[in-house]
Formats: sequence, structure tokens, C-alpha cells
Amino acid sequence: MDAVVMDGKGDGAGQTEQQHNDHAESLSGISPTGGFFFTSPFRSLATQGCFKPITQPAAGGEALNSPFQQTVQQAFAQARDAGIAHPILCGAIPFDTQQPSALFVPKEVQWFERQSFLDRTQMTTGDVPHVTHKTEHPAQPEFMQMVSSAVEATSRGALRKVVLSRLLEIETQRPVDNAALMARMIEQNPGGYHFHVPLEKGALMGASPELLLRKLGNHFHSNPLAGSARRNSDPVQDDAVKNALRTSAKDAYEHHIVTDGMREVLAPRCSHLHIPSQPELLSTPALWHLASPIDGDVADSAENALSLACLLHPTPALCGTPTVSARELISQLEPFDRGLFGGIVGWCDAQGNGEWVVTIRCGTVHGRQVRLFAGAGIVPDSVPESEWAETGTKLSTMMRAFGLNPLCT
Repeated sequence: MDAVVMDGKGDGAGQTEQQHNDHAESLSGISPTGGFFFTSPFRSLATQGCFKPITQPAAGGEALNSPFQQTVQQAFAQARDAGIAHPILCGAIPFDTQQPSALFVPKEVQWFERQSFLDRTQMTTGDVPHVTHKTEHPAQPEFMQMVSSAVEATSRGALRKVVLSRLLEIETQRPVDNAALMARMIEQNPGGYHFHVPLEKGALMGASPELLLRKLGNHFHSNPLAGSARRNSDPVQDDAVKNALRTSAKDAYEHHIVTDGMREVLAPRCSHLHIPSQPELLSTPALWHLASPIDGDVADSAENALSLACLLHPTPALCGTPTVSARELISQLEPFDRGLFGGIVGWCDAQGNGEWVVTIRCGTVHGRQVRLFAGAGIVPDSVPESEWAETGTKLSTMMRAFGLNPLCT
């Protein structure tokens, strides 16, 4: 349930009828595709205008004195000098932090409570364009060979886990209506973290289920996902799928790799850190996931949401472990550049608060061109056919947003 309200103001309680109507009107004026748009149970926002773009690569951003952090702080100072009282930074950081970031300081920010927005705002989910062409990168035989190569690498101990992904490129008969697409994603994934990031060409849009890092004051939360299973429309069968995931040794192994890796990097910078010994189950409309709600307190109050996000990114859930070896294998096996896919998207303010989610269940849209992304964690027990099916299920979440039948798996 969404419990955080706009900048500490209540959402209707004690308001006059006029205030209530004004609030509803302000919510209806929010555009999910007018700028950066981000919804969360914590805090949601929509922006207008761009005061300053930031393309500085985020590499080294976990260090508070890094060039990236200095660039961000300079942008905040410039914004305050220009009359923006409470500047924020928002946008996306790519999978490879050596690549340019897609971040900016907006001119205006409107904060809102997500459930109120969903309850009071009518968004059109009109027809989507006819799809004229679809291309898979790589095709099934090549992807399964990639998985086999990764299984061999993990089996001989070169690395414990690697995440491999694939793309689906779509061409439509006419340009995509981004507003209608966002509305469909929100409608079909109401519990996800919804985002729209304007790019130089087109936009990045998605409904991610995975929280990388949320920070308020000195306290932070994370909720990594690793290990998943496709849901079934029959309740009895769906319960069986859930229980099978709960007891799966392969998925438990994959998940503990992720939490162990996060403990290793977080513990030295925390005065308190709690990571559950066993994961819990999290459901989305398409999948069951193993999830571990993590929370802690930073040892240094100078830490900010972006420094912690850069410390964690990419987690073993999106890259693998050891990180360097996993990245090298990904670059060898994947026949494309991930770009923003598998990166992080979110916001932070000048006080160090903020929220960043993993850039999955997403796509880029530019006119008639749409590109979708999905990945799967590969460990010694992984089966190529199963990993193809899992990535197909994940892609189907986005396919449904286009009004199409899920991919054949």
C-alpha cells in the first residue's frame, strides 16, 4: 500500500472540498510522458523542462569525491543559483557505467502520491499500432548456445553466475503513442515502478519490479530479485509453481549469490545492515520471484542515494559475479550493446535522498521503432531451453503492453 504522501502533506484528510478538488485537478494535469515520470510506493514525481543535462559517465560514482559526484553537486549548485530551490537529478544510468549517462536536472518537479494518481486520473489506453516486423537478437539457437557457454564457464569455476539477455526489435505501421503505451503498462502492472525517461531520440519506458536502492536520511532499503518462475492462470497450478520456486535449489543458489554480493559491498559502509537469511516470494502479473528485502543505515551521513546506487550497480542480479569476469563474458557472448537496458533509473535530491530501480521490463520507443529487453541469470544448473522460456515470459510482459499475444516459448 502506498503510504508516503507529497512532501509531508496529507492526501485528502482534513482538506476542504475546494482543496480536494484542486488536488484532484493537479493530479489530472500530470503527464506520464511530458518529461521524466516515475511512480513508486515511496514517492512519485513528474518533471517539466530541462535545466541541465548530465552525460558524465557514472563510473566511480560510489566515491563521494569522484568526478561524477562533483558534476552532480555542481549542477545542484547552479540550479539553486538559478532560483530552483529544491533541485533534483533524474534519469537513467546505462549498464556499462563507462558510457554516457542520460541524466538531467529538471526545471520543475511535481511530487504526487501514486495511489491517488491512479485512482483519480483517467489515462487513455487506446489502440496501439499494428506490428509489421519483429526481430529477435539473438535468435533461439544462438541464445541457447550463449547459455551453454555460460553454463560451462560457471561449471568450471571461472565465475559463479552471469546474466545473459536478448532483445526484441519491433517495427510498427505508424508511430507509437507513448502516452497510450505508458497507460497500458501502468494498468497491467499496477504494483511496478513505472518510468518514462526522455532521450535524445525517443524515450525509455518500463514497469520494473526491482528496487535497487531507496534512501531517506541515513536509512536505506533494497529488494533484489533473483530466481523466477512463470505464473499459471489456474490457481492450483500457480500455487504449485510458487512452491516449486520456493524449494528450488538452483534458484536459491542464484539468489544467495546476489545477496552475498550485496552484503560484501554494503557492509563496509554501514553502521547497521540486515539481509534476510532466506528470500521471500514476490509476485507480478507474469512471474513469481525470489526477493530479499534489505535495509540498513549508512555509517557516513555524507552518503547519498546516488553513491549507494553506484556502489551496488550492477548487482549480480543484472551482471553476475565476480563482476569483472561476468562483464567480460557478457561482452564476448551478447551480440549487442545493452545501452540503458540492465542499468538503473530513478532520482536523487541535493539532501542525499532518492530512489533507483533496475531498468528491466522496459523498452525504448522512437517513432515506429521499439526495442525490448529481457535477461536471465545463468548458473551451473541452468538449462538453455528454460532460460529461453524465462526471457520469453519477461518479454511477454512488455508485448502485452502493445496489445500483442505473448511470445511463443
